[in-house]
Amino acid sequence: MTTPYLLAVDDDPDVLGTVSRALSREGFAVGRASSGAEALKMLSERKPELIVLDIMMPGIDGLTVCRRIRADSQYNDITILFLTARGSTDDIVAGLDAGGDDYVIKPFEVAELTARVRALVRRGQRNALAESPVIELGGLRLDSNTHQVDIDGQPPVQLTATEHRLLRYLMEHTNQALPPQHLLEAVWDYPPHTGDPDLVRAHVRNLRAKLEAGEDSPRFIRTIHGVGYMIVS
Repeated sequence: MTTPYLLAVDDDPDVLGTVSRALSREGFAVGRASSGAEALKMLSERKPELIVLDIMMPGIDGLTVCRRIRADSQYNDITILFLTARGSTDDIVAGLDAGGDDYVIKPFEVAELTARVRALVRRGQRNALAESPVIELGGLRLDSNTHQVDIDGQPPVQLTATEHRLLRYLMEHTNQALPPQHLLEAVWDYPPHTGDPDLVRAHVRNLRAKLEAGEDSPRFIRTIHGVGYMIVS
């Protein structure tokens, strides 16, 4: 099996060293970039499975790096894990809105970071295409080969890897109200009773923005207050 290649990006040399050493000990091949510009250059030379990306960097910050990656369809399957300063709620929201998949708050425990990375890599390697790569439901047609969804036959909309997995899971479990904690375990591979429900809420919000632009009320992903989210067949 090929060793997963990850890219660590941080302008703080101590943090960059800590992250890269910890991931190397986990058996990953790790590239190191000390700036956003260097990260984008390295990305064009070798495509990583996952990027550990600092948000606050001089020059090209992490949010801009993420947006540039998500703007290129060939990189939609790259998982992006943001590093953000403690208490920076706005950074977290902005990072997820930019296309990030998850986040770890600084200062972080190395064990937490490596566990989160292992789960995200394992999730990315899981064969989601055991059944048909295409699933259709109520005007939605999701293609897992391309991570694209079309609505009522309109031109397809590109999803990130996490948006794709979340939508596919909801479509495969129609008429079930799924709590955020359940989705954290099923979609993000979090252990039971861990993870932040706000992560799910942010990705549901982003999915709705792509699927239901201009709609006054959610047509596809319904909120079941006090429970979670559901797609109705």
